[in-house]
Amino acid sequence: MTMHGDHEQGHGHHHHHGHHDGPERHAHGSGHGNGHGDGQDDGRGGRDRFPPPRADAEISHYFDHIYLSAGHDRNAKRTVWVVWLTAATMVVEIVFGWITGSMALLADGFHMATHAGALAVAAAAYGYARRHARNPRFTFGTGKVGDLSGFASALLLGVTALFIAVESGMRLFEPVDVRFGEATLVAVIGLAVNLLSALLLGHDHGHDGGHDGGHDGHDHGAGQDHKHSDNNLRAAYVHVLTDALTSVLAIVALMAGRYLDWWWMDPAVGLLGAVVIARWAWGLMKDTAAILLDTAEPALMARVRDLTEAEGAVIRDLHVWRVGPHAHAAIISIAPGADSAAVRARVSALPRMEHVTVETV
Repeated sequence: MTMHGDHEQGHGHHHHHGHHDGPERHAHGSGHGNGHGDGQDDGRGGRDRFPPPRADAEISHYFDHIYLSAGHDRNAKRTVWVVWLTAATMVVEIVFGWITGSMALLADGFHMATHAGALAVAAAAYGYARRHARNPRFTFGTGKVGDLSGFASALLLGVTALFIAVESGMRLFEPVDVRFGEATLVAVIGLAVNLLSALLLGHDHGHDGGHDGGHDGHDHGAGQDHKHSDNNLRAAYVHVLTDALTSVLAIVALMAGRYLDWWWMDPAVGLLGAVVIARWAWGLMKDTAAILLDTAEPALMARVRDLTEAEGAVIRDLHVWRVGPHAHAAIISIAPGADSAAVRARVSALPRMEHVTVETV
């Protein structure tokens, strides 16, 4: 391997941590080593996994790969507010359902408990990502913790959709008596709570979620499509929307059953709601799974390849993946003869390209 770079420590790597706006991270310059030449012998002829103990500042220099979204802490606070709002509604419904003997209130109260739990997972993911942002075990930071949480939420939504579909199908063939007055009241309460929750999450979802359109640095030509969202916030938002949807459908069905005697409307809209929720869950699951498996965005991969070859470099190997909301990384292996520093500079200029390594092999 030919050696290039600002430091030559047993490899030809050129590192760069971008200086673009967007994700929160610590930029510590380019050209630092990977520690191949600094590790201590492990007694088996190899090297330690991490460099030897250093001063705190030096450790921070080695391991500060913070790729959290710019709105990470704000999104975390809003998610916590929604958790408390949902939990408070859950307690009120269960208490009043117990006092009044209303099964409708009790049932919706326990339904709210499942959503409070899912939202609590999202809030916990924000806290975990922040708390371990500088943990050296996470060599590319904790920017994908939210995607893991989003995937778990998508699975839970899928199970919820299946449960609703099965229950609704059973009620089509075995109708049950519905106390329309109480059930309608519960549906209205649930809708009000979810609309308020959507307002709390909605503004940030528009900036960090799956609907970012037209914001600065939004370069679709470089493969930066809508999948650069904060999927943890997106998952919380989808939970709120699915609950609001079921409340609206329930109100429509209950009104039809109460005034038109269309008893079949209740299970029918239940099936419709299950289909919609399942589609939302599937979309969220696909997007988060692709990120967790380091699937490259084709347009971004092509852009990196074009910029590298524009410097006359012959690509031997190329890896591009997402390391957090609004943040990507690239490792480019090129044949000897090209200017690795020039390649690194070109690729690092891409929007949201936060970590670039160029090596000559």
